[in-house]
Amino acid sequence: MNNGEHLHAQYLYSEDKDALLSRVKKIEGQARGIEKMIDEGRYCLDVVQQLTALSAAVDEVSLKLLESHIAGCVAGAIRADAESGEAHIKELMKAIRKALKR
Repeated sequence: MNNGEHLHAQYLYSEDKDALLSRVKKIEGQARGIEKMIDEGRYCLDVVQQLTALSAAVDEVSLKLLESHIAGCVAGAIRADAESGEAHIKELMKAIRKALKR
């Protein structure tokens, strides 16, 4: 299963689209702030603290999207067809493994 197969689907996370976009915009602001801190030569541990906060914010967006994927795509595929459900579970596990390896 690849991303091209999902281009025209309606996803459960679209219900929270505005909140997700708001979080991503805050993440962009955090990244710009960190860039400015580095440019200004700010204290190393202050920069690391902000990077940690940025990572936590990104993780939270990822978790929200994974939750939506499980509740919508994976659950729907399992209900519709066991074989399709298995493929979605494998795709989900691949995404989780990739996220945990960082």
